[in-house]
Amino acid sequence: MRRTTKRKILPGFGLSLGFTTLYLSLFVLIPLSMVFIKTSQLGWVKFFQVVTSERILHSYKISFGTAFAAACINVIFGLLIAWVLVRYPFPGKRLLDGFIDLPFALPTAVAGITLTTLYAPNGWIGKLLPFQVAFTPIGITIALTFIGLPFVVRMVQPVLQNIEREVEEAAASLGASRLQIFCKIIFPEIFPALLAGFSLAFARGLGEYGSVVFIAGNMPMKTEITPLMIMTKLEQYDYAGATAIAVVMLLVSLLFLFIINLLQAWSRRHELRGE
Repeated sequence: MRRTTKRKILPGFGLSLGFTTLYLSLFVLIPLSMVFIKTSQLGWVKFFQVVTSERILHSYKISFGTAFAAACINVIFGLLIAWVLVRYPFPGKRLLDGFIDLPFALPTAVAGITLTTLYAPNGWIGKLLPFQVAFTPIGITIALTFIGLPFVVRMVQPVLQNIEREVEEAAASLGASRLQIFCKIIFPEIFPALLAGFSLAFARGLGEYGSVVFIAGNMPMKTEITPLMIMTKLEQYDYAGATAIAVVMLLVSLLFLFIINLLQAWSRRHELRGE
């Protein structure tokens, strides 16, 4: 008998691991390490003076606050949009589904100019509102909501599609209400996806510059975001100061993502125990 052997589509573990390590080193690890190396030129005293100056601290407050608010908004409305796209047939559904990815394809500067035009005091929407949106933290939050929405929708959508409707029908036949079905059956399934979408939207919001810089107005101590502070340092040829601010943003972002991963792991273990 002829001996048959399985032919692997991808190369072996050693070669695959080598390519993976090389790729991550060239595009992730080495650039990130250079940020820390450049920052180390400042020394601890100068480093803390840069990252804790009053103007920089206020930019942290604006960046983290607006990114967190936008991510929370996207979790609510992203779940609603994903639910409508998955559960209900209606005319123009595919067109609406395609529009969800528009922030990925649209240049962020174009999005920023468009939002500023709409929400400026004399804009189509801004002149109808009793309060000012553009050039305030509210406008920054709107811009970050726009660019972060696809992350939540695309994370939740496939999970909703994979939930078996028979389980929901069985729960309904046993007398469960719609709210009980959502809280006991659907929400535990989509919770890890919601967390992942929230973390991606939050991380994207922290580093966003193009769509925010126009609608923010960049008023010192009022609407300056941290990426703008980094760009200001670079324009002043203060590269070490720019990387110092970037290190703080990077460390806080990594800490936040680590906490999100712990919550996701806890959710999966809790789900397995429930099964």
